[in-house]
Amino acid sequence: MKLAVRAVISLMLALAPGSAGAQSADPADDKTVIFTPGDPDMAAATAQALARLDEFLALSEAPPSGTDRFKLKVKVRDGHVIEHFWVIPFRRTETGFVGILANEPEEVHNVVLGQDIEFTRDDISDWGYTRDGRQVGSFTVCVMFKRMSKEEADTMRDKYGFDC
Repeated sequence: MKLAVRAVISLMLALAPGSAGAQSADPADDKTVIFTPGDPDMAAATAQALARLDEFLALSEAPPSGTDRFKLKVKVRDGHVIEHFWVIPFRRTETGFVGILANEPEEVHNVVLGQDIEFTRDDISDWGYTRDGRQVGSFTVCVMFKRMSKEEADTMRDKYGFDC
């Protein structure tokens, strides 16, 4: 089974003021990094995110001054393939959550960019937001940086306000 983890395009969507779709993002920054199930770095990043998920959700419902662009990363299954996408914006429902898929699928074919998707807490693998222009959370993105060239990772860190 392949596990595709996507992050960077959604960060652009989350950072571009007033953006509502991929047309606001720079396609050159859209990165897909493939991880095998059980990858220890990705598992640790997901565990870190999930350990603080309740704190994040509470914050997203009553954002303090200087915070914005709240997002969740969720897994979507298509047969034996799993791909993770950022969902921006999102909201709670009676049965879980609903939000707009913020990435162009590459590995799964049962969703499309801009689609409203419903998901449960069990589907969440990461979260993030900005505080005073710097990224908070987005733990899986920091793992992705380890798989990029130093130059590419440094550019993304500087461009989008990551401290990892």
